[in-house]
Amino acid sequence: MNYSITALAAAAVLAAQGALANDITVGLSWNSKTQPLEAAWEDYMKAEAERQGAAAGVTITWVINVADADPSRQASNIEDLITQGVNVIVARAEDAGAIGASIRAANAAGIPFVTFDRASGTVAPTAHVGGDSYDQALTTATAFADLMKEQGIEGKCIELQGALTDVNAINRSKGWTEVDAARPEISTLVQVPTEWNPELFRSGMANALRAHPEANCAFIASDFAITAVQSALEEVDRWAPAGDARHFWLATQDLLPGAVPLMEGGYIDVSTTYDAFKHSEELVRVVIALSKGEDPMCGPDGCLAKGRVVTPATIATIENLWSKTYK
Repeated sequence: MNYSITALAAAAVLAAQGALANDITVGLSWNSKTQPLEAAWEDYMKAEAERQGAAAGVTITWVINVADADPSRQASNIEDLITQGVNVIVARAEDAGAIGASIRAANAAGIPFVTFDRASGTVAPTAHVGGDSYDQALTTATAFADLMKEQGIEGKCIELQGALTDVNAINRSKGWTEVDAARPEISTLVQVPTEWNPELFRSGMANALRAHPEANCAFIASDFAITAVQSALEEVDRWAPAGDARHFWLATQDLLPGAVPLMEGGYIDVSTTYDAFKHSEELVRVVIALSKGEDPMCGPDGCLAKGRVVTPATIATIENLWSKTYK
């Protein structure tokens, strides 16, 4: 989807409405709000709206509703936002297909529509804001290769992939593979699809370790299932922190709350964040650009916020790391 064309058109509409650079009302439609991540996003959005808004001369007011994981309720909630006459709608879609009807309704009302985290699978919104999963893998893999070089280790790695129907899993595998091909410090012995199923993380890791006892490292597509990987490594007495001869080197994606203490303890060596703060920072930037009649300059896949590389040496000093603050 080409977001820049729709963004320019919507910015022109917003300018015509006289909503430029003063008071902006943003309607925020959550698909659900039951996890710490959603609380972190919302808190960061509000804080960034104050910080960036003050710098841009914009006052942002939020109207927020929650659909409780019901696509029909989300459609009704967004219709309410349209009726209230908000200036911009932001939505994290429960259903990537169903959200298209709400985008059409907002378009008909002349209201810019920004999808957040989850892109529309049908109608192009004004803009999309999310995480850059490809860059996540590139930065993790590069930092991991640097670490292997520094330690004088030939990394013989198992890649635990996500669901290969998920663009984020595909992007992460692509980024890892590209660095693997370019850096002699790491090589992939086997790729293990997991379908994002924790049991497949455990059994896939266990089977790969049996088939490749020479393995000494792994790239994990998301550390939401890190305890499943831990279980497989414990079975072969390879779950140990850095500095222990049994240490199995781990590079992960996301650095979710369950992974934080394991990195602090030296079990996880490198991760790039699924960065709630950076996502929220980018969202507010896009909203303000639209409010000023400007093209937010999204790429072909949207305005994607890059994560931050974290290691045991830096985790204590990374600011606004949601997975440490929100449990």
